[in-house]
Amino acid sequence: MSETGDSEGQARRERVARAFIEGLPHGRALGLKMRAIGAGTAEIVMPWHENLVGDPSTGVIHGGAVSALMDTTAGAAVMAHPDCPSGTATLDLRIDYMRSATPGQPIVAKATCYHITRTVAFVRAEACDEDADDPVAAATAAFTVERG
Repeated sequence: MSETGDSEGQARRERVARAFIEGLPHGRALGLKMRAIGAGTAEIVMPWHENLVGDPSTGVIHGGAVSALMDTTAGAAVMAHPDCPSGTATLDLRIDYMRSATPGQPIVAKATCYHITRTVAFVRAEACDEDADDPVAAATAAFTVERG
């Protein structure tokens, strides 16, 4: 395939992934915003909001919201990968929560789809608040690769 055709295909994958992610009802409810998307990578931000707080006494965002952020970001990375011809769905998601997010701070998730087979895509992701050197959570995931 020509370089132009390949770049056009990548641009289409990125547009489709962005439109899909921004159209998800849970994504809108969480306030998720796509910050960046590229060939097998995605970055999504979730702003802090009192509706997302799991413990009102601390103001910390609920782990379920962090989980949804990481799953969505990982799925976007798969959809934007050059070897992913169509949609995807989560097969497995493992999240290691390393610390509570700082109350009042947005959380940014970054994901990389590092390997794709004929039927499965593998992803690593990390979520951070304002301290990018001290992650809130890390994840590994496997997603379906839909063909045809």
